[in-house]
Amino acid sequence: MPELPEVETILQTLRPKLLGRTIERVEVLLNRVIREPDAEQFAKDISGQTLIGVERRGKYLLFKLTGSLVLVVHLRMTGRLLYVAPGFPRDQYTHVVFYLDNGKELLFHDMRRFGTIDLIPADRLKTFHSLNKLGPDALDPSLTRDVFKKRLKGRSGQIKKILLDQTFITGIGNIYANEILWKARIHPERSATSLTPRDLGRLYHAMREVLMTAIDHRGTTIRDYVDGEGKPGSFQELLAVHGRENQPCPLCGNSIVRVKNGGRSAYFCPSCQK
Repeated sequence: MPELPEVETILQTLRPKLLGRTIERVEVLLNRVIREPDAEQFAKDISGQTLIGVERRGKYLLFKLTGSLVLVVHLRMTGRLLYVAPGFPRDQYTHVVFYLDNGKELLFHDMRRFGTIDLIPADRLKTFHSLNKLGPDALDPSLTRDVFKKRLKGRSGQIKKILLDQTFITGIGNIYANEILWKARIHPERSATSLTPRDLGRLYHAMREVLMTAIDHRGTTIRDYVDGEGKPGSFQELLAVHGRENQPCPLCGNSIVRVKNGGRSAYFCPSCQK
């Protein structure tokens, strides 16, 4: 699943290409991708709109349009947004085609078909059901170390599950939760209430460092992820624990362990993360 670094990389590749472009028409090839309004109305409402802003909130992409509309895109497991030239090959997983005024196309492609697209009035953005329960973005400058500690105070349960809770902070998925906890030397199954102030400080700085480094490397490509130009990321070459079961820990050399944690795989070093 594209997480914060992957979605940010997609934003960075698409923003300069899309700003100021007008969507001349839209072809919806799989209606269920469009949640609001229905697919036919969606195609009518968005045609002729000009893209005036591209932003990110956690794992969501927000395309601001003239006409006081916002296109809200969530890529889920395998979604892609590809800026391509006419004639670019399509397959059965190409579900929406946006035809732009410069002759280029923006394709929404999704093998698993879990991704979603909504077109809503801009004044509904703050109350929109998919966004209004999200916590602060993990890289929001206003999410200082002190704010992070205050948000975590009083939360019970295992720390990895809390990091994955998008109402706590938004943008972190399984890959980066594993890497952040390794960087902070914190076991994924530790109770949040057991963390010391020093632990919390390490966790906060590890979160920022891991996410920013992943953005610098254009995200992690393990299977499906590519950016808006179809290029893979390279952070997978720097993964310390995720997907590295039985391989040596980069710090101590002991074997990485994998356990099931909340239905997902938690990778960690039992020596460094006690």
